[in-house]
Parts: sequence; structure tokens; C-alpha cells
Amino acid sequence: MSDPTYHLNGGFKPTAKRRADLDGPDFFPTPAWATRALIDNEVFDGEIWECACGDGGMARVLEEAGHDVYASDLCARGYGETGVDFLAATRMADNIVTNPPYNCAEGFVAQGMTLAHKKFALLLRLAFLEGANRAETIFLKHPPSRVWVFAERITFYMKGAAKAGNGTTAYAWFVWDKHAKPGTELKWFKPGYKSGTR
Repeated sequence: MSDPTYHLNGGFKPTAKRRADLDGPDFFPTPAWATRALIDNEVFDGEIWECACGDGGMARVLEEAGHDVYASDLCARGYGETGVDFLAATRMADNIVTNPPYNCAEGFVAQGMTLAHKKFALLLRLAFLEGANRAETIFLKHPPSRVWVFAERITFYMKGAAKAGNGTTAYAWFVWDKHAKPGTELKWFKPGYKSGTR
């Protein structure tokens, strides 16, 4: 059965699953430094909706930076309003910032285009830029205003897992700015966020 939350044209999900998917929705908390890199380089005016807040790791960083944050998640992970399905939501927000579940990132892009008044920023694999399907359904119609590439690899761990090793996947913040000029800027975060020297 097709699932439009993964491919906007209703294509099938990949059969391979990451370990977190086996027991329920995808949950790999975002390291605080990855959120700090975004807010150091992007200005967000107004409320921010963190719509896949998990245990609140990203929302807390946003709040500590002085932002008014509404946090929600489909699943109960001890933070924010639970039972909120972003893919079916109609609530509008000034800004939306989140690390979307791996298996429905394209649906989050579509919703962000609809529900954010000013900006929405999604933490995605850099390889999200690839693919004929995404080119047709996202990038040729609604390209991001900026793509912020990390100079340092993010290592994601399942909640409670021992932290060892380094990440092997490149990630970037994809930012859609409703008030920006057309076109996409490719930008890089300066090194030092991961080590805490920035």
C-alpha cells in the first residue's frame, strides 16, 4: 500500500528500516550543538513550532536562546503536547523548526510550505537534495532559500544508547524563507560547533 507521507506522489517507502523504526516511530534525538548552529546563523522572528519535539532537546535550545516555542509530537516522549500529528495539522505558526522523522520528511516539507508564515527549517540528510521525485515535487516548485551544510558530521544515537564512534552521513539545515528572494544559497557552518569552541 502506498504512503503519501514518504513520497508526495504516493510512491512506496523503502523496505530497509533503521533500528528505531522496529519498535515505533523514528526517534534519534538531535544533539544540542546542531540546533545552536542554526540559530546562530538564521534569524527567527516570532513563535517557533517544534513539531517533532521528542524529549525536548531541540525545543530547549530554542527556548534558551530566547525564542517563544510551541513543542509538540505525535508520540509521548516526556515533552510538549503529545498526540499532535503534524502531517494532518492545520495550526499555523510564524516559524517551524524540527528534525523530522526519517520516513516522512517529504510530507513535512509539504506541510511546512502550508503552515509556516515566515520560515521553516528542517534538519535533513544532505542527500535529500538528490532524486527525480524530490526534484519534481519539491525543488523545482519550492526550492529552499538556504541550505546550511555542517562542516562536522552529526552523530545520531538512539535514546539511551551508548555514545561511541562518529557519524558517517552528511546533514544540513534546509531553510525555506517565505520573504526571501527566489533562488537557493548553499552555505556552510563554520567548524567548532561540535567541539563547543563556537
